[in-house]
Amino acid sequence: MAVPVIICASPAIPADVPAPNDTRFYAYTQESRGQWKYLRSAKGMPARIVTSQFSIEADEIDYNSGTHVAVARGHLKFEHFLNGDKIQADHGVYNLQTQEGKFYQVSGTSPTKIVPRPGLLITTTPFYFEGKWAERLKDRYIIHDGFLTDCRVPKPWWKLHAPVFDIIPDDRAIARNAVFTLKGVPMLFLPVFYRPLGKNDRQSGFLTPNIGNSSLFGFMIGAGYYWAINRSYDATYRIQDFTSRGYAHTVDFRGRPSQKSDFNFMLYGVNDRGKLNPNGTYAKNPDGSIVKQGGLEFNLTAKTELPDGWEGKLDLNYLSSYLFRQAFTQSFNEAIYNETDSIGYLQKHITDYTFNIAFQRQQLYESTLPNDSITIQKLPSFEVIGKQRQISHNWLPLWFSFDSSTALLRRQEPDFQTSNAVNRERITPRVTTAFSFKGFRLVPSISLDATHYGDSLVAPQQNVNLLAASSQVSRASVFRKAGEADVDLIFPSLERVFPAPKWLGKRMKHVIEPRVSYKYVGGVDNFNRIIRFDEGDILADTNQVEFSLTNRLYIKDSKGNVNEILAWQVLQDRYFDPTFGGAVVPGQRNVFSETEDLTPFAFISGLRHYSPVVSSLQLNPNGHLGVDWRTDYDPLLSRFSANSTVVTTRWNQYFANVGYREINGDPVVEPAARQIQLTAGYGNEFRKGWNGAFSTYYDYIRGQLDYATTQVSYNTDCCGFSVQFRRFSFGLRNENQFRLSFAVANIGSFGTLRNQDRIF
Repeated sequence: MAVPVIICASPAIPADVPAPNDTRFYAYTQESRGQWKYLRSAKGMPARIVTSQFSIEADEIDYNSGTHVAVARGHLKFEHFLNGDKIQADHGVYNLQTQEGKFYQVSGTSPTKIVPRPGLLITTTPFYFEGKWAERLKDRYIIHDGFLTDCRVPKPWWKLHAPVFDIIPDDRAIARNAVFTLKGVPMLFLPVFYRPLGKNDRQSGFLTPNIGNSSLFGFMIGAGYYWAINRSYDATYRIQDFTSRGYAHTVDFRGRPSQKSDFNFMLYGVNDRGKLNPNGTYAKNPDGSIVKQGGLEFNLTAKTELPDGWEGKLDLNYLSSYLFRQAFTQSFNEAIYNETDSIGYLQKHITDYTFNIAFQRQQLYESTLPNDSITIQKLPSFEVIGKQRQISHNWLPLWFSFDSSTALLRRQEPDFQTSNAVNRERITPRVTTAFSFKGFRLVPSISLDATHYGDSLVAPQQNVNLLAASSQVSRASVFRKAGEADVDLIFPSLERVFPAPKWLGKRMKHVIEPRVSYKYVGGVDNFNRIIRFDEGDILADTNQVEFSLTNRLYIKDSKGNVNEILAWQVLQDRYFDPTFGGAVVPGQRNVFSETEDLTPFAFISGLRHYSPVVSSLQLNPNGHLGVDWRTDYDPLLSRFSANSTVVTTRWNQYFANVGYREINGDPVVEPAARQIQLTAGYGNEFRKGWNGAFSTYYDYIRGQLDYATTQVSYNTDCCGFSVQFRRFSFGLRNENQFRLSFAVANIGSFGTLRNQDRIF
């Protein structure tokens, strides 16, 4: 007759895990017969075997100390301490030494191994599995005739059913002939399903297919393959069939050859069969050929650390034609961006000096017509920059800095072209000092500019566009020598502290910062003979003074934290030489270094003594509202010549962003423009439940909606659905698109809605 033996006063796992090679037995009663131990539960205390790595719990456990086999029956529970796996079964057999066994009528959970990445829906719910029976073979589980999900049970949104699951915790899961079901409805058959579960979630395999529809491209269906080449390299290839136009190809190849270097190559191309007319026929060129808008673009970024302190970076961009970008890019921002910029450089810092060797190519597309672009190249440029450092500590403190460069340059336009390599050498030393007296600060500086150009422009006649067809390039060199004097007078700040409104904080501080800056540049008597390659070539003579007034508001809250909630700067320039040393050409757009420093909007089309009044306001009263307002008021035109306003707000789950941009200056220097952008919505990309947002770009001048998109998403505890409608209407683009995406938490998503095209 068995005698009750109290092994442990509590059914919980002991706080101190047994030492290695130590096995503990817990039960209400225990009976020993030779090599067998019979553990029985009673009065709410289960039978249990605990080691340093796992525990087995059941109503009854028979354990053989010779074979190390435990036979458990009734409400079996198995928990692995190291990886957190938990299994429940009706009964099972387990070998404590080999850690192999079988469990019947099994279910269990495995903790989620999350590898965050952009756009990945995440849940902390562990993976749940069920099966008719399961095997544990050392480091793996084999589940037979079961399913897997990371949704909450008993009514999960999705299940992956398969005859056999082969799972290695912290490594991978494999299923063959699997069926993915959504709310019990079969959605996808997978001959082989592979899911990495470890820290390295890279594994070769086919990507989930995607579908969509476009009024311009037709039905869109695509698939892809991911190739994990090795630990340092991988590649992705996607193909998509635009049924009305042709096949689109996307390649993403990335690598990390060493710990100090990496690269990423991305390519997108379309084999266009031809543009379709509304009646379904192919559009024809005047010569009778079919209008095709396909093309190719790629981007290569790379960086590396080289010996002796050098570092290198590369950003290489290629576009076969702007027509291709406008016709086939899937992003509104990409479609309206009419530039391609490439740069590669080597750089080294030595104390106060920086050395640069750079190759650069900039291309600005004027229209979608072939060769209608401006291309500027540096082949290459060498730069040595001396940072500002103090060279005198006596009664007259002095700081010295300099910029120097030598470059081979080239500029090409439809009606203008320089020689293949125009040499340019430049050096610009600068000396600065500073004085302070009773809160006043005076900061004078002087600099010299000495620049030699191997080629020059033929001196144009008055009122002739410098880079028009009538301009010509001369092989005669030109030397620009200019002196510059700058004096900044910074007045003492005016300050006052006020009680703040309760909704803002405890105290408010108002600060007024006046400033006057004088600039004189002389010696540029050949401005109209200099070829424009970059911002360094638009230096002109000037004699001007700038008045600036800045208001700031600071708030101190009850915790003593101080935040700036408002900054408002107003400034204007007074030109004592309205001709800028004779550089101004009336009746055309004139841009100089001195005007670029004031405002990004051109305003000089003739002689003038005053610049527009520039106002820049940033307002952030709390975490819910932000305002950025910049405007230029031109006194010569008696109107606001430029206005840019952005207002953002967020309250709980509601958000909105309104942007307005208007140009209403001299049409000679800047064409009129009035555009508004509005984005509003509720929720976010990962919030459970319904989320929605819309975004629009409207052109008031053309009275046309350039772009509009609406996105609706619904996220459950383990998956999410997104539907997006997009409308393109600009340039050559007139298209409606529907895009879909389905995301499974901690696994990934499939569909035609890319992460970069989402509103949120």
